[in-house]
Amino acid sequence: MTYDIKKVAIIGTGIMGSGIAQLFAQAHFSTVLYDAQQGSAQLAKDKLSQTFEKLCVKNKISETQCQTAIQHLSVANALAELSDCDLIIEAIVENLTVKQQLFQELESLVSPQTILASNTSSLSITSIAAKCAQPERVAGLHFFNPVPLMKVAEVIGGLKTAPNIVQQLKLLTEKLGHRAVIAKDTPGFIINHAGRAYGTEALKILNENVSTIEDIDRILRDGAGFKMGPFELLDLTGLDVSHPVMESIYHQYYEEPRYKPNPLTRQMLEAGTLGRKTQQGFYTYPAQEKESIDSTVSVHISANFPTIWIGADFLKDRQILEKYLTDLNIAINAAEIPNPKSLCILAFYGEDTTHACLRYATDPAKSVAIDMLYDFTQHRTLMPSLLTSSESTEAAHAIFSADQTSLTIIQESVGFVAQRVLAMIINLGCDIAQQQIASVDDINDAVRLGLGYPLGPIAWGDHLGAEKILLILQRISTITFDPRYRPSPWLQRRVALNLPLTFSPA
Repeated sequence: MTYDIKKVAIIGTGIMGSGIAQLFAQAHFSTVLYDAQQGSAQLAKDKLSQTFEKLCVKNKISETQCQTAIQHLSVANALAELSDCDLIIEAIVENLTVKQQLFQELESLVSPQTILASNTSSLSITSIAAKCAQPERVAGLHFFNPVPLMKVAEVIGGLKTAPNIVQQLKLLTEKLGHRAVIAKDTPGFIINHAGRAYGTEALKILNENVSTIEDIDRILRDGAGFKMGPFELLDLTGLDVSHPVMESIYHQYYEEPRYKPNPLTRQMLEAGTLGRKTQQGFYTYPAQEKESIDSTVSVHISANFPTIWIGADFLKDRQILEKYLTDLNIAINAAEIPNPKSLCILAFYGEDTTHACLRYATDPAKSVAIDMLYDFTQHRTLMPSLLTSSESTEAAHAIFSADQTSLTIIQESVGFVAQRVLAMIINLGCDIAQQQIASVDDINDAVRLGLGYPLGPIAWGDHLGAEKILLILQRISTITFDPRYRPSPWLQRRVALNLPLTFSPA
């Protein structure tokens, strides 16, 4: 069956519903607004009209485009007025029973050819359609806030959704100017599923007292390249939104360890410290002016510095460190075994400094680890061992901040901060591909566009080096015995065969 979608109804005119309506009206679809709360649909129409006029004033759209978009908006006062719509998208409360009742009522009003779509972010499309007489015409069409700016939407087919419905919604989404990604009906679909790794691993790192909130954010923002640190992001989103999603996906996957939430966010939720919206979360708002402290002051590199012995898992990391030290005229001890006076700089993956000292046979008192997974020129993370002397730590700090690059010193942890978080993000992306929840391209684009990551998770694994990511996970798993770090079969097989993670059999 082919579908000629010309008239669209949006049920629920909150932030999401209004955003979806804006998208359709600007694309010249006849767009009907309906809300069960009297007056809400008309208010949403009025606000959208003002939005179009503001866009016109800012020269984002022309006067003709503005007036045309406004003319494509209308209001329905009863569900029965939606009977001639070709597509109905609900954006109401995330309650399964309420959505099922709405879809059952709609079925009695609309044509058999009308597509019924849900903008749900967390509920099963199969479950929403379960009470419908025609579950094959029910699908998910999940947009992200703010809808006009977030250029991606997930198209989800339930177990009984007709394949041509999914394809029709994909084409429609592309007409709207958004990237359509097709996802299997699984908890969190693609984006909310893939997004579990960032915040949950950062919270686990915080819980282990590896580093402070500020420093974890700094490492992942300034070093790894995220637009916002995980705690900044949680504050922006609000724990009233984020924590229920964490718990929902964890329980929907039957307590899968990879998605395990942290007790801290539950406590903060119950205390009402939700983030920016309550002016108190992981940070206090508005942000107080702090006296600037330069932790990377200019250091005079002289003969007083010890020679440096480098232990590195990968040759490229050794070469980067050797060039940096040579440029500073710092002597490098090239002996196979360090002499007792050398400062030992260890560039490894997945271990803590203690285990690395044992493997490299270095003196823990004179050993400091450095994370080489991300761009060495942007930020540096140092990790002393429990026994590292203050003199060794200070020398390493002075040397690696001598060129004014920002630097953070953390407590001992398996896999540093960035290694743990990035490995978990990439591993989860690989597992989503392994489960065939979506194609590799759709996973990469969905996460990049929907979460704002520099790269999609699977592409990021190839960029950083899949063998490094696997090594991080294997070593953390061996040391901690924690099943959350078990490597995905997708990752393991491609590293074993020396294939890119983006490789899919024909």
